[in-house]
Amino acid sequence: MNTLADFIFVSSILFAVGIYGLIVKRNALRLLFAVEIMINAANINFVAFEQYLWNNAVGQAFVLFSIALAAGEAAVILAIIVVAYRINKDVDVSELSSLGG
Repeated sequence: MNTLADFIFVSSILFAVGIYGLIVKRNALRLLFAVEIMINAANINFVAFEQYLWNNAVGQAFVLFSIALAAGEAAVILAIIVVAYRINKDVDVSELSSLGG
């Protein structure tokens, strides 16, 4: 049987991988993947704490809401990446200053 500490350990490792991806990578798609990994780490925490501490469905409801928001966020960011690629022929985030804003 897995304990709460096991889930927190896996979640913290996933979150650390996401932070590493945000710091090191320059490609916009890899940055999106890193953010998604961090969101999944938070979702694991929601479900684990709901299972071991509260024992009701509030954590799972938050996770479903979070997954819906992450899907919307991914769709918007992918659209922005497509526009940036059409303009610059590259998705390197350090060279996207020509988009303005």
